[in-house]
Amino acid sequence: MGVLWRPALLVVVLLGGQLVLKAVLGGDAAALLESVVARHQTLAELLFVPATAALCFLGVPRQVPAYAAGLAFGLWGGTVVSLLGVVLGCIASFYWARLVAQDWAQRRLGTRMARLDRFLAANPFSATLMLRLLPVGNNLLLNLLAGVSAVAAGPFLLASLLGYLPQTLVFALIGAGTRVDQQVMLGLGAALFAISGAIGFVLLRRLRAGRYGAAL
Repeated sequence: MGVLWRPALLVVVLLGGQLVLKAVLGGDAAALLESVVARHQTLAELLFVPATAALCFLGVPRQVPAYAAGLAFGLWGGTVVSLLGVVLGCIASFYWARLVAQDWAQRRLGTRMARLDRFLAANPFSATLMLRLLPVGNNLLLNLLAGVSAVAAGPFLLASLLGYLPQTLVFALIGAGTRVDQQVMLGLGAALFAISGAIGFVLLRRLRAGRYGAAL
């Protein structure tokens, strides 16, 4: 259970920030934000997507914009715009690493790079999906490592999209809790987080057992 402290700490920090926001802006902070966004809905969404991509490219945890999007746009709108932004950030960092750093990394890392190549090449979709679903790891680091490896872009990016979805939905749920019953949203978010993490651990066990090596 020790691996869960990081996402739990992130939730605490985000909720603490929400309380600070309410203290600064008053009890109507959520209503104020909602009214501002409603007046400029399309523009806000169009700006949020590239801003999220840029933040993820710089290494900001992907859960942060998902929470902010839930706070600003509600559950479904927040999930969509933050997911688009995170995927764009993934594409940007993946191709930056592939085009700029791949040759250098393969020369410098040698056998360690070869092991990563073999693992991802044998399991491009399932390995990526597993790593995205687990409640640990670094989004930017995985993007960069995949970029400098020989993994095919298609399976990696598709698995990233699917693997991003559960935690994006979870943190958009938590952010959207300012608009409705926050306890309900937190409960739903915790349940979904546990389910996605469990799927990730199942994939990890199967990959370790070598069950997917030939198929994928």
